[in-house]
Amino acid sequence: MKTLRKTGCQILALSFLAGIPFLQRQAHAQGCVAAHSPQPVISGLDPNNQPRAVGILHGLTVTVGFRTYSSYKHYIGTVYQAQRAALHNEVQNHVDLYDLSLNYQVTPRWSIIADIPGMTATRHQQGNVNVYRSGGIGDMLVGAQAWVWRPPTESHGNIAFSMQLKLPTGINDAKGTTILANGQKQVRPFDESIQPGDGTWGFSLATEAYREFYFHTTGYFTGSWLFSPQDTTGVLTYRSQPGEQVVSATDQYLWRGGFSHPVPKLYGLALSIGGRMEGVPVRDAFGSSNGFRRPGYVISIEPGLVYARGRNLFNVSGPWAMERNRKTSVSDYANHTHGDAAFADYTVIASYTRTF
Repeated sequence: MKTLRKTGCQILALSFLAGIPFLQRQAHAQGCVAAHSPQPVISGLDPNNQPRAVGILHGLTVTVGFRTYSSYKHYIGTVYQAQRAALHNEVQNHVDLYDLSLNYQVTPRWSIIADIPGMTATRHQQGNVNVYRSGGIGDMLVGAQAWVWRPPTESHGNIAFSMQLKLPTGINDAKGTTILANGQKQVRPFDESIQPGDGTWGFSLATEAYREFYFHTTGYFTGSWLFSPQDTTGVLTYRSQPGEQVVSATDQYLWRGGFSHPVPKLYGLALSIGGRMEGVPVRDAFGSSNGFRRPGYVISIEPGLVYARGRNLFNVSGPWAMERNRKTSVSDYANHTHGDAAFADYTVIASYTRTF
């Protein structure tokens, strides 16, 4: 019985790690900056750990994730644009992200992983008659993950690396009717922040690490970077600034770290607290970075809880934004301007995992 209880604590502690993550498409920042990065939306749960923790070294783990947020606070750099709210002309996005994550454990160290994201979203501006609604399947990812040491380890710690190929399965030019200032109607692509995908090939590299310390407290770290080598998506923006006529194909990133601890006398329940940073870089790691993008990042504090029972695991977390920064883009530098972006105060993330 003591061994079983210890194993249960390991399940809870490890469950806060991210596999490849978002999250993920649908990566990862809370607002226009990265409304849908190709990273699992769960971004805080590593279902790959649970099969090993309960002694199942081969088999399938399925996770269904959900993430929701509403962005409406505009920033230029780290400065909040209070006048947008005062004038009632802020742009408001509401986005619901979904993710189906699959992990097939081939050996104790190696697994095949895949993620199928989806989204529904609305976007409108206060005082404007245009309301846009979008949704659909996002850009899928498929790849492999490997642990450095064969689990379970005596040190109650390990490091994993993973790589996934991003497939251009998501629609990147969903359109709707826009009523112009002169009253004319025109069909245009939606803003890229509510497009299900970006229509380009890419790849993601990720790592995660964990280590159990004193009193069954576990420290964790996860990081991932989505690489988009293609310069632009080719989708028109209808923007007037030079260099912003088409949408940029952007890299996206997510970093997380913190601690988790089982709740005493409540078997199967654990709490976590950590930090989170996600966003879009000004320039991509590979290729050019032309076109229109909203680079920037969000730094959040991320409390969470997880409940494990048998082969089932439930996870909830709520990242709360502490710093928001809309950085200067390549086109902004060329035009001597600095665009803004809308961010959310918080995000709600939930997931359910089942091991077969």
